[in-house]
Amino acid sequence: MMTRPSAVITPLSTLPPLENGDKLTRVEFERRYDAMPEVKKAELIEGIVYMASPLRFRSHGKPHAYIMTWLGLYESATDGVELGDNATVRLDADNEPQPDACLLITNGGQARISDDDYIEGAPELIVEVAASSVSLDLHDKLKVYRRNQVQEYLVWRVYDGEFDWFKLQEGEYIQLAPNADGLICSQVFPGLYLDISALLSGNLAKVLEVLQQGLTSTEHQSFVENFSSK
Repeated sequence: MMTRPSAVITPLSTLPPLENGDKLTRVEFERRYDAMPEVKKAELIEGIVYMASPLRFRSHGKPHAYIMTWLGLYESATDGVELGDNATVRLDADNEPQPDACLLITNGGQARISDDDYIEGAPELIVEVAASSVSLDLHDKLKVYRRNQVQEYLVWRVYDGEFDWFKLQEGEYIQLAPNADGLICSQVFPGLYLDISALLSGNLAKVLEVLQQGLTSTEHQSFVENFSSK
């Protein structure tokens, strides 16, 4: 008489899933995030988990693409910097954000790439495209970036039609205003110029034209030459 093989029962994972509002250590946050490859964006801010809602095209996808194009052109012309897109950043024991964009100085900068391919430490510049997340980006996250010495923090408030550029000065963020030409020029990355009005109106060609002016400036050339000599 043949006996039927017993069914193989696969035990359920004992690792709880990430959920909005969870209070976790950074180590536990990473364990759960790694176990959920279907989740594309989750952040730990002041020990609390925030998970992104589905992203809309005009309120996030397109503005994000403009920022990456602008910063990508800068990186392509500037030795010694590295651009990240939605890369997880290990800041401290309670904070592991995943900013929309970040720009790092690679030689002698504040951050480094870990052996397991995460950013550790504060990138010199971080950009957040804030639509539904504006309350987080301009409050708790701003405080975290300030405390961890992110030198320049940029927030595009899409629904408000506003762009905030904060510079760390004596431990506090001051908001930079456009100059007489309507441009904001980075004080950390020489030659990184932004025409705010062109960006907000969707004129990417003008944004890149202005950036090209920055890339041919004396300050940018000196920055590149200084890095090349190291």
